Amino acid sequence: MRYQIRRATEPLGAPTADVRRTLWETAEVARVTHYQREDSGHRPPTAARALYDDDFLAVCFAVNDQYVRAVARKFNDMVCQDSCVEFFVAPDTDASRDAYFNFEINCGATMLLYRCPSTTQAAQGGERVHLDEADGALLRSAASLPQVIDTEIVGPTDWSVEFHVPWVLFEKHFGVTRPVPGSVWRGNFYKCGDHTSHPHWGSWAPMATPKPGFHQPACFQPLQFT
Repeated sequence: MRYQIRRATEPLGAPTADVRRTLWETAEVARVTHYQREDSGHRPPTAARALYDDDFLAVCFAVNDQYVRAVARKFNDMVCQDSCVEFFVAPDTDASRDAYFNFEINCGATMLLYRCPSTTQAAQGGERVHLDEADGALLRSAASLPQVIDTEIVGPTDWSVEFHVPWVLFEKHFGVTRPVPGSVWRGNFYKCGDHTSHPHWGSWAPMATPKPGFHQPACFQPLQFT
């Protein structure tokens, strides 16, 4: 499978978390449909979209959810425990160099972001690097729900988040050049809710590995810039 990251046909502007914007009409949809881990049975329809321009990579998720919570408040809090979506991306045309960013953002737009080591680096003891608040301040994000939802919303709830990542973060942490049409990176899109009343873990690309978990760069699929 392969996902096409298309060039935006209009200015990205500030993120709004409104998937109905004409901006997103041209984006390919990646649907989270693979749930290969024992869970609560709650598997909310989740659609991810991505676009780019000269300055940013933009990602938007729309979720038809239930059992929604958001208690993480600060950058790099454990947002995966909330109602959360994630985008992992290895920004290198060489699949053997699979170090990656894991963008994890809850339904209130609080984000966690690491630089994760390549498979080779991890085997040699390489560890994840937490990006600091200065890097976090370069990200732009928005959510359709409040930042904090202390009491879980148990009824059907549609929500969306949008975030824009400046290319300078990829250049700083991976030493890569900005993608051009034809460039191929690798990655995956996810939906989770570890500490909701109905935990679940889904992905766009399947993760056919003996040990369940999102951090499986061998399972990343091509992301082609067009």
